[in-house]
Amino acid sequence: MNPLVERRFLPVGSRRRAWARRIYKKLAALTGIGTSVQSAIHPTLTSEALADLENELRTNYFNRQPPGYLETERGLCDLANHLTNRLQTARAQVVPWLESVIPLHGARVLEIGCGTGSGLVALGERGAHVFGVDLEEGSLQVARKRCALHGVTAELHAANATSVAELFRGIPFDLIIFYASLEHMVHEERLQAIADTWTMLRPGDLWCVIETPNRLWHTDTHTALLPFYHWLPDDLAFKYARFSQRTNFREIYGELNDERRLHFHRRGRGVSFHELHVALGTPDAFEVVSYKNEFLRRSGWLGEDVLSDSYVALLRELVPDVHAAFLQEYLDVILRRPGATCA
Repeated sequence: MNPLVERRFLPVGSRRRAWARRIYKKLAALTGIGTSVQSAIHPTLTSEALADLENELRTNYFNRQPPGYLETERGLCDLANHLTNRLQTARAQVVPWLESVIPLHGARVLEIGCGTGSGLVALGERGAHVFGVDLEEGSLQVARKRCALHGVTAELHAANATSVAELFRGIPFDLIIFYASLEHMVHEERLQAIADTWTMLRPGDLWCVIETPNRLWHTDTHTALLPFYHWLPDDLAFKYARFSQRTNFREIYGELNDERRLHFHRRGRGVSFHELHVALGTPDAFEVVSYKNEFLRRSGWLGEDVLSDSYVALLRELVPDVHAAFLQEYLDVILRRPGATCA
């Protein structure tokens, strides 16, 4: 593996798990209920319930993968992420960050790209009224099972993000979240989804993007695991995919046709602040309220990463007028629609 990719990609999961451990310890210190604070606040599922959820994942989510995938190291890691790890990350990082800006209890929250429901459960546990949209019915079947097992009520819809404005016409949302989803849209979908959901907000309401790879970053640690891959034009990136170290990626993009092109885009391409400026018509259409790395660092939960910090510093020097939220490896940013009066 390319040394740069090895350094930038492989530690990602461990860094996030380290963040989670720091958060749990911090919560334990604040609450005095010990290092098992996660289990105390959110009781873990029984072994029978976990087996039920795993079966649902294998049947309705991982059925899209090639035979034998779940027997590989990457497949087992993927299964563990969808079974428990993504929920733990949402509880440990995402929910505390969101609640530093908005009380979730009683808030009406729409999650676009809700997938297998980890984010929905984490939000619902905090008392939010959650609505979820995803393109894949199989993912929603898993989400329904997960919500039921955790006792969370959610309204779920199989729909493209471009149809949510019509689907939820007249329903006010305090917070709209694109959770690891903008990168899986084609260009036209992305611009329309951003513009349409923005118009659904009232002045002062919040719009949020979570875990979306930043096109400005030097290495794609999300999809191809290749340096400078985000920067390549789509057609060149398609052809260059064969040099990736990632199985079930490098070998499946041979002939460039409409079906393969769409599949390629759905796997995930980087996103940057440029889409927001284009979709919303002006760079000052929104207010940056918070970004997750800033919250984690301020809370003492984000460890030092010299290479990442140096790269962010370089970007800030090159584009001082761009908010630091849009210079991080992943876009985790909360925006507010202007026009609200201060209480």
